[in-house]
Amino acid sequence: MGETQRKILQVLEGKTLTPPPLWLMRQAGRYLPEYRATRAKAGSFLDLCYSPEHAVEVTLQPIRRYGFDAAILFSDILVIPDALKRNVRFTEGHGPEMDPIDEAGIRALSPDGVPDHLSPVFETVRRLREALPLETTLLGFCGAPWTVATYMIAGHGTSDQAPARLFAYRHRKAFDHLLAFLAEVSADYLIRQIDAGADAVQIFDSWAGVLGEEEFSAFAEAPVRRMIDIVKTARPKAKVIAFAKGAGILLKNYRHNTGADAIGLDWSVPLSFARDLQKDGPVQGNLDPMRVVAGGEALEHGVARVLEALGHGPLIFNLGHGITPQADPDNVSRLVEQVRRFRG
Repeated sequence: MGETQRKILQVLEGKTLTPPPLWLMRQAGRYLPEYRATRAKAGSFLDLCYSPEHAVEVTLQPIRRYGFDAAILFSDILVIPDALKRNVRFTEGHGPEMDPIDEAGIRALSPDGVPDHLSPVFETVRRLREALPLETTLLGFCGAPWTVATYMIAGHGTSDQAPARLFAYRHRKAFDHLLAFLAEVSADYLIRQIDAGADAVQIFDSWAGVLGEEEFSAFAEAPVRRMIDIVKTARPKAKVIAFAKGAGILLKNYRHNTGADAIGLDWSVPLSFARDLQKDGPVQGNLDPMRVVAGGEALEHGVARVLEALGHGPLIFNLGHGITPQADPDNVSRLVEQVRRFRG
């Protein structure tokens, strides 16, 4: 089976498939006992991300179990600041932390050494493409500049990312420089993933939803547009999914303003609005991850509504955000079975 027959790539070209292809964000994760076992062997979370042997294994686990139409590289959006020597660390119960960056730190940023630091990730991608079934799409990814910048400035995540917003208002020139720098470095990172064997890539803007209209245009859309322009100039056939969580009505022009081939939708996006967005091209999403935890009628009803609303156009079925550790693996099996029974 050739590359052109990979279902997700067909959807990214604008084709409607019935049933739609599916994968789940964070499909390799703590809800799977086999993941927890591999994580224990690997040591720290970053050790897991930088070990091709273990990263390949956890990426393949949900493919073996569920036969998803895509495997997404197991890594983290914060490997970029880690490669930039920001002392990234993950502590159980506290989430990611790193050394906060200031104006002087932003001026001192250099891309030197970043590709070498991330070389284990590219090796993981190469091994995955060899190990995956031919029909399975391999997705690479990175964080969007705005989201990565919020962690770099605060040194951790907050509920509203106020430290980054305040920094942007007070030090706009330095903040714009940080976003531009991250766009360049992240685009290079994606190109190298594509060259290593990724079929398509996704850009995660997990904190896009805290931005106002003007800030969304400047801090979320413009840097992602720059990234996609760089990637597609270097690799014209590259396919890019852009996911701006919580952006709501600001998604109306997001595809046009970024040049993304498909846009990811979180679970708060009304399905009527999602249908309008789908008229302009492929969409991905947008089942509430809590329905996978709940199971039963809540899961079945949620899956059916997404399929009824979006299954007649170019759709990649997915969750509206990552699957949670509380999800029952059997509920994921039921989700996959229901999607694959869909006939429109």
